[in-house]
Amino acid sequence: MRNMRLMVQGAAVLALGVAASGCASIKDHRGYIIDEALVASVQPGVDNKLSVERTLGRPTFTSQFGRQTWYYVAQNTRQRPFTRPQTSDQSVIVVDFDARGNVSSMGRQGMEKVVRLSPESDKTPTLGRDRSFFQDLFGNIGAVGAIPGGAGGGAPTGTGPNGS
Repeated sequence: MRNMRLMVQGAAVLALGVAASGCASIKDHRGYIIDEALVASVQPGVDNKLSVERTLGRPTFTSQFGRQTWYYVAQNTRQRPFTRPQTSDQSVIVVDFDARGNVSSMGRQGMEKVVRLSPESDKTPTLGRDRSFFQDLFGNIGAVGAIPGGAGGGAPTGTGPNGS
């Protein structure tokens, strides 16, 4: 009897431990893994695109307009149970190139570039009229088969392929 009681208590403690481990936050790293020694080895005026790619690897993304700029983005995220992941730390290495493809400058940006958006509703505003369900449902009654341009008699007289 006593052994059964100890087994039930042990199972309860084990179940509680398993349930509590499901409530732990998840930490994750996304993007570029920054090696400070490699980043420090890239020198403006010395390196070019090929040497930067060989040293740091391919960029996370590149600029499409304006100056030639490569971005290496690293993010650390944290996700609590039943929520969306949130960025807890971000580092962006920015490498600018001149017209000949040589490194002109390097910089680093952090969390100041992270934007948190919170939409106000579940509706997307569109151009046009606001119509109710019944206006959409019954709005074309009487319009089907009507003559374009009003109640004029006879066939359509427009210049289009079907007379409209």
